[in-house]
Amino acid sequence: MIIEEKFALEVKELHKRFAGVHALKGVQFRLKAGEVHALVGENGAGKSTLMKCIFGVETPSEGEILQDNEVIKISSSRDALARGITMIHQELHPVPYRTVAENIYLGRYPTKFLPFIVDHAKMNEDSRKLFETLGIKMDPKSLVVHLSVSQIQMMEIAKAISYKAKIIIMDEPTSSLTDTEVAHLFGMIRKLKSNGVAIVYISHKMEEIKTICDAVTIMRDGEYIGRWDLDELTIDDIISKMVGRKLDNRFPPKNYTRGDEVIMKVANLTSTNTSSFKDISFELRKGEILGIGGLVGAQRTELMESIFGLRTVKGDITINNKKRNIKSSIEAIDAHLALLTEERRVTGILGCLSIEHNMLIASYPKLAYKGLFINDKKDFDITNDYIKKLNIKTPNARAIIQNLSGGNQQKVLIARWLLTYPDILILDEPTRGIDVGAKYEVYSLMYELAKEGKGIIMISSEMPELMGISDRIMVMSNGRLGGILEKDEFNQETIMDLATSCF
Repeated sequence: MIIEEKFALEVKELHKRFAGVHALKGVQFRLKAGEVHALVGENGAGKSTLMKCIFGVETPSEGEILQDNEVIKISSSRDALARGITMIHQELHPVPYRTVAENIYLGRYPTKFLPFIVDHAKMNEDSRKLFETLGIKMDPKSLVVHLSVSQIQMMEIAKAISYKAKIIIMDEPTSSLTDTEVAHLFGMIRKLKSNGVAIVYISHKMEEIKTICDAVTIMRDGEYIGRWDLDELTIDDIISKMVGRKLDNRFPPKNYTRGDEVIMKVANLTSTNTSSFKDISFELRKGEILGIGGLVGAQRTELMESIFGLRTVKGDITINNKKRNIKSSIEAIDAHLALLTEERRVTGILGCLSIEHNMLIASYPKLAYKGLFINDKKDFDITNDYIKKLNIKTPNARAIIQNLSGGNQQKVLIARWLLTYPDILILDEPTRGIDVGAKYEVYSLMYELAKEGKGIIMISSEMPELMGISDRIMVMSNGRLGGILEKDEFNQETIMDLATSCF
């Protein structure tokens, strides 16, 4: 007698078609109870679309979804939650001007006396107990608008767990977490696993996958490649199956030499916000990639936004031997600066507009005839040219940008700034949420730009990336300059020492 293996969740021959795009092509997926299962693939491979079908955000065109070996139909996220399936999305969309507790219990507020009277005391106490169980230090009464990105991430993880789910889908759960917070999350995952909860773990961080996951399913171009136990594969095996080719190195060979000419000099830059950065001085040279390292809260982003004119500061900024007093993004662009922001969904893409409009929006004043008229054909040709150059996967230039994968959205934003012809590019976490193949393409592009003599500043929280790509690394600590390291001084321990030197 053959005993049928039971799965907490199973997907059979799933297809999903959008206008002009066959996003999922007969995909299979099997998840066991108490298993941490990695789902990997390049951006655009179909991972998020598959999970949205399971969570009821999208409706499959064909195929079956089974839970505990029974075919089910999930018409909405409410259906999924009722079946014990929760999802932590890659892009966080909390309600900013409500409390942490209100965000956690959104749509299911406890009531007292009458159905429309919210029991805030119970909600706050339940949230406090939940945080205590998970070891999270957070005040349930705090407004979410005052939280850091990493705190919001932990809040969303706690929210998913609060549903007492049987299956939790985690889409890039560590993208905004520090190493300490990642270790904390892994402790929570192991606890959930011991209680029989199944976890789908979507991530581009291979070391994390090898550390926390039991099995892996690999997708490529909307197709199922295979399912393996993780002890069967090395990281290189996983990467090659993801990209469909052997990728010997995660970083491209360096094909340029850093210049000596200083393109930007920052002297004694201090934020007018007394809780931010103070007395920062550094130089950027032509053809240099200057990495910016530091822990969450080091004020790296705040420093770069100030240089770009988005925050008020005291101190001197000299660009191409000319002192600049930049007070807006328009003045920054005129000074040949470009800023790729950390949170592309919040401060980058215009989700309801096309790829063409998103790509050209910073260049329209230069492209417009006599500053007034837009040449549709010329703009369309420029957009298509950059789609080819950066290998952006899209049906056409007029597709809505929010329908692209995260990595392809990021490429559109990079193209936006290249079209302003900057001398200095500030890239804040440029590869966050991007797969290894797309990362390699971004690194190659950075090298080409450096070879052309452009100065590049890259903020990164990934130590291998920081050390692998940078010519020098400037480490910030608690709003202060911890130190600047030359290439031959790069060392993980040294960088961490500098990152904690000003506390």
